[in-house]
Amino acid sequence: MGRRLEKLEEFGIDVVLERRHGVRASVLRGILYALSFVYDRVVQLRLYLYRKRVFRERTLGCLVISIGNLTVGGTGKTPIVEKFARALQAGGRRIAILSRGYKSVPRKRTWLSWLRSDSDPPRVVSDGKSLLLDSLIAGDEPYMLAHNLKDVIVLVDKNRVKSGRFAIDKWRVDTLLLDDGFQYLHLKHRLDMVLVDRQAPFGNEFLLPRGTLRETPRNLRRASYIFITKNTGEPNFDLMRRIRRYNRTAEVIECAHKPLHLQNVFTGERLPLDALRNTFVGSLCAIAAPASFEDALQKLGAHVDLAKRYIDHHYYTEAELISFIKRCIRRDLAMIVTTEKDSVRMPHLPEAELKVPIYFLRVEIEILSGHESWAHCVARICKPKPMLSPERFFA
Repeated sequence: MGRRLEKLEEFGIDVVLERRHGVRASVLRGILYALSFVYDRVVQLRLYLYRKRVFRERTLGCLVISIGNLTVGGTGKTPIVEKFARALQAGGRRIAILSRGYKSVPRKRTWLSWLRSDSDPPRVVSDGKSLLLDSLIAGDEPYMLAHNLKDVIVLVDKNRVKSGRFAIDKWRVDTLLLDDGFQYLHLKHRLDMVLVDRQAPFGNEFLLPRGTLRETPRNLRRASYIFITKNTGEPNFDLMRRIRRYNRTAEVIECAHKPLHLQNVFTGERLPLDALRNTFVGSLCAIAAPASFEDALQKLGAHVDLAKRYIDHHYYTEAELISFIKRCIRRDLAMIVTTEKDSVRMPHLPEAELKVPIYFLRVEIEILSGHESWAHCVARICKPKPMLSPERFFA
């Protein structure tokens, strides 16, 4: 059943991104285009009802910061969340990251538990000391954040008011980071960090379900800070002009995903990036923007002789990995390279099957421009003015 759903999802993505042609695909795109107008009206009505306070935002008495985007996936959000959490932690903040745990295994519920879902505590991925759940139960992104961040609480629950309250009561945190929280309006945000992918700033320019936009670009006006991600060092004049049409006041920070090293998925062995130069490798990934990963390997000097892509957030089976390893052996490839997010979704293989080593590319966020804006953002959170609570300071 899971494989069939993935195939159906893959077909839908191919239709939306116009990788499928023919009468059936064209008719389906027309239907999805009509549905996108309905979706837009629903989104705008929801925003209007929150603005007019028909729907009420909840406050929890501590600072809430959302980090999200306008599109569905592919902006490189997880490394930004990690960098931001590290900076605030270094500034003395006690942090909890709240995630909805996209594509994590849902709880098993009885009919009675459905009626009392608010009574279930959130899933604790990390209590700041120990990693308590695997990636299948937690979701790949929360697991990765919990694995990389020490002394940071990571919780998973669709109800982030509930998980935020849980974090405050149990660990006395003073800062909540909403991972992928731009559209989560039920909990009041004091700052909205919005990521825009330089390579595809607004997806294919269509709203869901015809496109990849969750909201129209004009809703960038809600952003406090805008991060342009995946920069290559080239100027962003046209994109900046468009961003300023929607938001004239937000600070704009340009950043890039900077490769650090290669790390063996199973042994933890690290290799310098030079190990990729003039090396024939296999690329294996299940992310929203696989082309950007493959391009990064080529820019590091690797020859990507074989590339296998799966749908975003795909959990690999042992058979799939062994099959890909065998294909790499036949081509005499030196290694398989994947992303860190993919690495946490891989089953442990018997040593006898690992005839081609599998490494993930460890990356971090590098600020290219807007250093002062970044420093000011962190400072205004970590060093509020005397006698002002965070709530009043950001009001």
